[in-house]
Amino acid sequence: MAVLYSSPSRSPRPARQCRAAAFTLVELLVVIAIIGILAAILLPTLARAKSRANGILCVNNVHQLIIAWQLYAHDQRDRLPYNLGGDPDRRTVAPFNKMNWVNGVMDWETTSDNTNTSLLLQSSLGAYCYNNTRVYKCPADRALSDVQRAAGFTDRVRSYSMNAMVGDAGDLTSTGQNLNNPGYRQFFKLPQIPAPANIFVFLDEHPDSINDGYFLVKWPTAEDYYQPEWVDLPASSHNDSSALSFADGHSELHRWHGSTLAPAMPDAANLPRYVPTTEKDDYIWLLQRTSVSSQ
Repeated sequence: MAVLYSSPSRSPRPARQCRAAAFTLVELLVVIAIIGILAAILLPTLARAKSRANGILCVNNVHQLIIAWQLYAHDQRDRLPYNLGGDPDRRTVAPFNKMNWVNGVMDWETTSDNTNTSLLLQSSLGAYCYNNTRVYKCPADRALSDVQRAAGFTDRVRSYSMNAMVGDAGDLTSTGQNLNNPGYRQFFKLPQIPAPANIFVFLDEHPDSINDGYFLVKWPTAEDYYQPEWVDLPASSHNDSSALSFADGHSELHRWHGSTLAPAMPDAANLPRYVPTTEKDDYIWLLQRTSVSSQ
């Protein structure tokens, strides 16, 4: 007789009430508020850190340029590279000359000089920089005009200029003195610089001020009532500082203040730039490191 086995009965499991985990509106608002507070704390710190890193790279660039400048002078029996320029009114700029330390005139248009790196390599310091065009460009200098952005420019090729009182300036110094600064000594050879640690050679220039590679700090004459004006303006893109290198080979960041500061954008320098009586410290500091009296 067959025995029928029935499977043990299973009691039905109670259905689970599944509830998806979720944040409440209050919790979301708290999280957003915390993120906002952290961003407000961290972003300025990160921006300063990035600016500091760019400043270090910029100092390294002007250091490489000063080494190239010294090597050139040693190869030329202490004669310094040509440093051609224009007049203080910015009506003229340096002409193209392969003997010049650098060539190319920066502007806010779409002229080829703004992007032509071969002009850097064809200049007298090109080979001494091992044909590395990036040493001519500050990593923080991204200033472009609307016209240049529309044309697809990503940046311009040069950020640095040379002290106008250092090197042969061509017609401007044909008499042995600089027509733009007749009361100051023009240095044609390395041994002529009396205190090399106190004479700057390269600095990063404001992108609106830079045109050729000739940076002029003009001593105000009696006719100007001793009222100084920036003819060319230093850059201030590294926490209000710019990089400078000096004739002895050292490089540093120097911080500017007050009217020396201008946004890195077209038409911001507004040259010649009046220096208020209460804000002459920056101008005097750089002037004292430009040259010495010819008397």
